[in-house]
Amino acid sequence: MSTARTSVGEDMKQSFGFDNVEDGHKQQKVDAVFHHVAKRYDIMNDFMSAGIHRTWKQAMVAQLNPPKRGHWQSLDVAGGTGDIAFKIVEASGRNVHTTVLDINGSMLEVGRERANKNGLIDNLDFVEANAEELPFEDNTFDAYTIAFGIRNVPDINKALREARRVLKRGGRFMCLEFSEVDVPLLEQFYETWSFKVIPPVGKLVTGDAQPYQYLVESIRKFPNQKDFAAMIEMAGFERVTYRNYTGGIAALHSGWKL
Repeated sequence: MSTARTSVGEDMKQSFGFDNVEDGHKQQKVDAVFHHVAKRYDIMNDFMSAGIHRTWKQAMVAQLNPPKRGHWQSLDVAGGTGDIAFKIVEASGRNVHTTVLDINGSMLEVGRERANKNGLIDNLDFVEANAEELPFEDNTFDAYTIAFGIRNVPDINKALREARRVLKRGGRFMCLEFSEVDVPLLEQFYETWSFKVIPPVGKLVTGDAQPYQYLVESIRKFPNQKDFAAMIEMAGFERVTYRNYTGGIAALHSGWKL
């Protein structure tokens, strides 16, 4: 068992939280986690971040600034429940079309139900597919977003290359992900909150602490801001930047296909 933060994406291929699994088995185990928590995923996101994840997501979409006129398409990966996609559509005045892609059918089912309820279904497609093998032609989308999902992809480097492939020239990649806290007192509190509070409350809410133990461990293993920015650059993106939110609890990474 290794609890050290990784520095390169290759180290995440066999990392299921702090445990290592056989090559090719991570995706199956991650799928099982999200099938289990799908119905209560957004409730637990509120709890895990004390509701701040909503502010981070709004900031992400504000940075993306989807246009209110013209033909524009975005792809939201690992976006099953629709949070980011809905915000993009609404921010554009319901002008843009967004494809929500997730490998987990249970998460997509929740997203479709929410889209129908909110009258957004005409602006959305829901596609069940793997981030490592996107079922789209080259140069299809104006933007690629992924929020709190990249760390669950076994081959992150491959997913980043796929992101660049499906973006149009001038398209933007944006990734919001939990990251490395850079404020000492906040870091100590966050570690305690993550490992001592979240799994027990997850068990109280869903009846099983294990999915939330995996989630907090996967956050702790994910590469820090600078290392992840380097991975994005290695995938071929340019003008790569990142911005910390709430002392580095989360970070928004951005890159362009130029």
